[in-house]
Amino acid sequence: MNTAFRAFVGAMALTLVVTPLQAQTQYAVTERPATDSTRPAAEAKPAAAISVVPAIEIQNLRPADRRGMNVFETPKSDLVRYNGFKLNFGAAFTQQFQGLDHSNSADVRLVSGVNANELIRVGHGFNNANANLFINAQVAPGIRVAMTSYLSSRHHNDTWVKDGYLQIDASPIDMAPLHKLMEVVTLKAGHFEINYGDQHFRRTDNGQSIYNPLVGNFILDAFTTQVGTEVYLRHRGLMAMGAITNGEVRGMTLNPQRRSAAYITKLGFDKQLTEDLRVRLTGSTFAQAKAANQTLYSGDRAGSRYYNMVENTTSTEAANFTSGAINPQFNEMHAYVINPFVKFHGLELFGNVERARGKQAAEAARREYTQNVGEVTYRFLDDALFVSGRVNKVEGRPMGYTTDIKIDRTQFGAGWFINPMILLKGEYVNQKYDGFAATDIRNGAKFKGYVIEAAVAF
Repeated sequence: MNTAFRAFVGAMALTLVVTPLQAQTQYAVTERPATDSTRPAAEAKPAAAISVVPAIEIQNLRPADRRGMNVFETPKSDLVRYNGFKLNFGAAFTQQFQGLDHSNSADVRLVSGVNANELIRVGHGFNNANANLFINAQVAPGIRVAMTSYLSSRHHNDTWVKDGYLQIDASPIDMAPLHKLMEVVTLKAGHFEINYGDQHFRRTDNGQSIYNPLVGNFILDAFTTQVGTEVYLRHRGLMAMGAITNGEVRGMTLNPQRRSAAYITKLGFDKQLTEDLRVRLTGSTFAQAKAANQTLYSGDRAGSRYYNMVENTTSTEAANFTSGAINPQFNEMHAYVINPFVKFHGLELFGNVERARGKQAAEAARREYTQNVGEVTYRFLDDALFVSGRVNKVEGRPMGYTTDIKIDRTQFGAGWFINPMILLKGEYVNQKYDGFAATDIRNGAKFKGYVIEAAVAF
């Protein structure tokens, strides 16, 4: 059944990409009313506007379509009126065509008579489609429940829940002091995508790729879901957030001697300074003393966009789902990231300066990784078209190494919003690995080529 679903999603995405051009970029179109040919033209009814995007009925919600671009934390001020209980469904679908090639210079390493450093042979073709299902419920004024499920993903062949949480932006108790307090406070509790850094708001999340101007995510991909609570204070463009989570993707009560809570903080400023200029700057920290399976940089359970890149001949899309990314393999970790964002007219500048330091329980010394990213995007024709480029550099020490390695990636791409819910985009990527041991499959490795992606979200 899942195979059939994947085929359906792929066919749907590609069909939508070639939708007739009249869809273009309008948020609304006019419909010519049916008229009786015998009726005078003066009696014809006026044209009615028809929305081509779903109405937003849930409070404090980031739209899944183009209206959600450059939205970071969900909005605190909201124009959606509470009209009782609402249940809302949405979805996102993505299909890629991959044209990537890879190579390496690693030594032969025989395992059961097979060279474990020989790269798998790859050709050009379609990847399996990805799909997300969104469920949101308005359960009280300013209070909503959200759940996201992965219907189809690279890593899993079955449907499974990504996250589910309760968000409170208004007091459930009718007391004036509490109402005043909740004008600046937001509470989130449950199993959710943690708010470390700003890149997780712009990255591709399985079937939801509308927000990402390119195709791939970062090499050091800070994205995970964890169980816990976040508390926000927001006022006049200033934000402070503190969170405590279990530090792992799954809830667990076993091996308490190997586990501790994770603490996350975030401070930021986000202001529309003029009609044309928006400036945002945030800094985030993550700290955890110990974990059985720390997941800040390994929490993307859906998988990367670069299928089978720098993987050996036993590679499968599910088992080797992190192709192109790197996991520092820390269980004890302290990390921070600084993210500047500037938007001036159609020009967007986004940066990522990141450092993570930690170790495994059995390691004597701590290791360190740094990541620097610069991204430039320019949108034009009412944001319907855009071009984008990104430089991503990572340096650090893998477990078992005594010297640092380097990974460099450059990406260039462009996209076209056929309408606010339908996006066609493509990128050229070139990634190189340096400093890996001759016995490591990544020694002298590189991959490059193009990926074309069609996306639908509503």
